[in-house]
Amino acid sequence: MSLVDAAFPGMLPVINEFCVKQAIKTGIGLKAQINKRSVFDRKNYFYADLPQGYQISQFKYPIVGEGIVVLDMPHGQKEVGIERLHLEQDAGKSIHDMDPQNTLVDLNRSGVALMEIVSKPDMRTPDEVSAYVKKLRSIMRYLGTCDGNMQEGSFRCDANVSIRKKGDELGTRTELKNINSFKFLEKAINLEVERQIDILEDGGFIVQETKLYDAVKNETRSMRSKEEANDYRYFPDPDLLPVAIN
Repeated sequence: MSLVDAAFPGMLPVINEFCVKQAIKTGIGLKAQINKRSVFDRKNYFYADLPQGYQISQFKYPIVGEGIVVLDMPHGQKEVGIERLHLEQDAGKSIHDMDPQNTLVDLNRSGVALMEIVSKPDMRTPDEVSAYVKKLRSIMRYLGTCDGNMQEGSFRCDANVSIRKKGDELGTRTELKNINSFKFLEKAINLEVERQIDILEDGGFIVQETKLYDAVKNETRSMRSKEEANDYRYFPDPDLLPVAIN
């Protein structure tokens, strides 16, 4: 076990220059704004695979701002907006399918830098989501900023799903966490859409939560209630200076 991975007291973070350059390169590939100044924040929450009790991330001042990805769909081109790309520390990995009674925790990737790309809610079907994720992967493979191997966990997807009647505002969303294949992504979204429709048609309401997709049982199950940004008590990380890009 690494003392850094396990976040033992006294293990201080260091900015990885190569990761900063990779984030900038990816931002350029997404036709996005590169912010000359970005700030690292602490995102506070308790979870078994987060040994520090907080995650170093970026909140108000990410390294990359708004961009765009163009999808080639059967009905023509569709633009999907990019909200931001930020750098953050990866958490550990919770393993739910190796033991029927327990969740196991792997801390090998804990503390490693990752890029998180946040899209705008511009996609309307599972097909569009799949095309978007595939396009992102091809852009990053071309740039050499990610190998795109979903089965190895180096390229992962969280999908926010909400439904609405035509012309209405978007409804309460649920988040499907860490899906590692395009086939499972489409299946999980379809399942969640059907679940939400059934709840609303029965007179119920949607609870904002984070859910896991079980590929063996082909079902989603609740993982934790989904917090809002203010619940994370973001504040600038005291150990890391802002990043200035010339």
